[in-house]
Formats: sequence, C-alpha cells, structure tokens
Amino acid sequence: MLPYAAYLRVYEPLTAFAEPERKVWADYADSRDRPRRATALNAEHGESVLRLLGTPPQPVPAQESPNAYLRRVEDRLYVCPWQTRLRSWLAFSRLRGATPAKLMEHLVPKAIAEQTADDFDRYKRRAGSSALRTHIRTTAWHVPPAWFVPFDGNERWLVLGAAAPGQDVTTTTGRNLIYVTSMAQARRRAARALNVLRRHLGDVASNFDVEDVARWLEEFHPHSLVELDYGGLVHLMDDDALQADQSVAELSAALTGLDTGQEELAYAMYQRVILRWKSMQQLESAN
Repeated sequence: MLPYAAYLRVYEPLTAFAEPERKVWADYADSRDRPRRATALNAEHGESVLRLLGTPPQPVPAQESPNAYLRRVEDRLYVCPWQTRLRSWLAFSRLRGATPAKLMEHLVPKAIAEQTADDFDRYKRRAGSSALRTHIRTTAWHVPPAWFVPFDGNERWLVLGAAAPGQDVTTTTGRNLIYVTSMAQARRRAARALNVLRRHLGDVASNFDVEDVARWLEEFHPHSLVELDYGGLVHLMDDDALQADQSVAELSAALTGLDTGQEELAYAMYQRVILRWKSMQQLESAN
C-alpha cells in the first residue's frame, strides 16, 4: 500500500456474502483485536513495507488478509475486505508488464518475480475470473476524474484535525476527506455521465474511464455503499487546499454544462479539476 494514495471502495452488506464467509465477517466485526478505521491505512502500509524491505523482498503476502473495512448504517453491517494478497498480485502483474525486464530485476529478483507470477496463475486457474474482483481500487498521487462521478458534492465529509504547536498541519492524524453514497446513486450518476459524454463527445468518451468505473460498480450487490477516500493524499494538502477542493461538485457542473450547451462553463469546471490534480501528480517526480 502506498503512503500517498487514494482509494475507491465498495462495502457490500453482510447478507451479500455466502456462508461461511458471512459468519467470518460477523465475528470479525465483534472482535476487539481488529484494526480500527483510524489506524487501518497505516497497518496496511506497514505490512507492505516490511514485505518489500525484507531479504529477499516479498511482493505478495503468503496468505490473504483476514481484515476488512467496516461500516454500520443503523443495524446493518457493510464489509469491504482488504484483499491485500489479490490486490498485490494485480499490482505486481501491472508493474511487471510495464517495466523493462532488466529494471524489474533490480526491483525484485527474477526467481521471486517468476514464482509470484506462477502462484498468481495457479490461483486464477483454481478460483476462476470471478475471484479477481476487488472491493478496493487504489491510485497514487492523485484521484482520477472518473472516480468523482459516482458522488454528489453534498456527500463530502471533511475532517481537518488539529496540529500541535510547531507541528505541520499536514502530518496530523485524523485528517480525512471522504465521500460515501449508495450503490443505486453511484450507478445512476455513472450512467448519466456516460450518456452525456457519449452524446456530446462520441468516441472520445472512452478516454475518461467512466465506463470502466460503471462496469466495476455493476459487479457488486445493489444495496452496497461506495466510498471515495483521499487516504494519504490529505497529507500532501494543507487545510486551505482541502477546504477548497470541490472536485466532485466541479466535475458534476462540467457534465451539466456540457449537457446544457454551456461549453465555457463545462471547460472551466473540468480544467479546475484537471489542473488541481496535475499539480498533485507533479509532486511524485519532485519527491
């Protein structure tokens, strides 16, 4: 898990899981030993760092994570499994496919890389393609514009936290910027955005990745919850930047402007979103 990453998560209702997994998650929710929300990201990151800094490095954990993010709405429990092993396999496959072989050998020894790939192939043959569905998507150093589409500006939940004297505000704990919505709303907004983009931009609409997000949402229980979590990105932004970040509302305004013929408004709102996150991405090369 990366320290400066954002997350798009789906929480399925407990009833969406078949037994015995349903009982496992019910017992997990009652456990006092499970990682709590405030420390979960640090726990995930710490596990991955220990694996990668080990000798030899371990790109993928030997066992799947038993942990999950949980939400409760009234008396209903929603579960978002971490799936650390599966997500690590998928991330490793993407990295290996995009990295020259000689450079890859400097990152992970060839024998370990090949063993990791073989283990993943065996898992896929045994479990089938449906087992490759992940409840969490991760992106480093920015939030893709398509991730804002499922949400409404009124669903924004911002917590800034208080800095101790002399402490940099961006290092305080408890800072969060999160959006949460129902699956029904998320699917409706994604479908509407996709329709607007296709009608007005034609084939270019595929460049915005909204269809990919929409298809992913269709893989889950219709009564799920969808969450956008700025995660570690809040530590790259001061309070003023977080308060000013209205990316969801701005992208929604851009889509409305496009659909109603207000092209200047659409362009201005879209540019605000793109430039905000382009400047954030540039921090990666400066780091």
